[in-house]
Amino acid sequence: MIIFQNLLPSFERILQSELRSIQRTEPLQLYEPVAYTLQGGGKRIRPVLLLHAASLFTHQLEQFYPAAFAIELFHNFTLLHDDMMDHAGIRRGLPTVHIKYSENSAILSGDAMSIMAFRYLSKCNCIDLATIFDLFSTTALEVCEGQQYDMEFEQRDSVLIPEYLEMIRLKTAVLLACSLKIGALLASSPKRDCELLYDFGINIGIAFQLQDDWLDVYGDENTFGKKIGGDICENKKTFLYLKALELSTDKKRSILQSWIDLKEFDANQKINAVRDIYTESGAEKATRALMTKYHNQAIEALDQLSIPKSDKLELQNFAQTVVDRVK
Repeated sequence: MIIFQNLLPSFERILQSELRSIQRTEPLQLYEPVAYTLQGGGKRIRPVLLLHAASLFTHQLEQFYPAAFAIELFHNFTLLHDDMMDHAGIRRGLPTVHIKYSENSAILSGDAMSIMAFRYLSKCNCIDLATIFDLFSTTALEVCEGQQYDMEFEQRDSVLIPEYLEMIRLKTAVLLACSLKIGALLASSPKRDCELLYDFGINIGIAFQLQDDWLDVYGDENTFGKKIGGDICENKKTFLYLKALELSTDKKRSILQSWIDLKEFDANQKINAVRDIYTESGAEKATRALMTKYHNQAIEALDQLSIPKSDKLELQNFAQTVVDRVK
């Protein structure tokens, strides 16, 4: 098994090589925003997870880099379109594509990225490529479904907690799970191991998003890398918010609703008031507890893998960093 941390530099070298080719592709106005998006950085979690999953069953990883690049292309395509739908001006410290270029460029270049992802995936030499394509296309649709639910929730007065958890499963967790399972499938691993890695990805993906929601309210702004309280100011129906509605007294629930209804407000005052309600109601503790539950379920799936215990350590460490992360 290749050490997890060594996969990122290897993938970055492959990515930079592909970007040089993409930058020279005509029409430049279509492909330049693609390269710009991918050059913006990012943790590269999904492609590295794909390669790591494959490394659990084989040492021959060179043939799997196109699939890893496909995953990174698709992930960044979703971010490109998300930024435009959210009217976001900054991504990873740089102007978003629709700001730097235009909304039309963001739409068309994003579409190109999604198609390119399937092209790169087709370059993989695998005896079960049809299964991989089916998984990837299903996941791509699920991510779109998750984004649609997220947009709908912004317009709805009421969202149920199970609906929210399903939304983050679709929007965040399925692509992590897909990355792991594709890696295992490419390495011709046992079917049960493929499913267990998928389950690991789903559970740790949901835990990842719950931690993200928590950090947006309780994180350190300098460490987190963005302004704290954005979800509160935007009236996002996160698990924290939904749980606070469920657990609060009638008085506190009324106060929370009054902050939601305000059209004009002092941001810091609103953030502090809503945060206090989250804490006093027990929503903060409930969020941490649920995140721990999903983390533990991920570890349970990992424990059942038919590989040596020592080979599971990297994914165990990754799971722990998800719940411990501060940014």
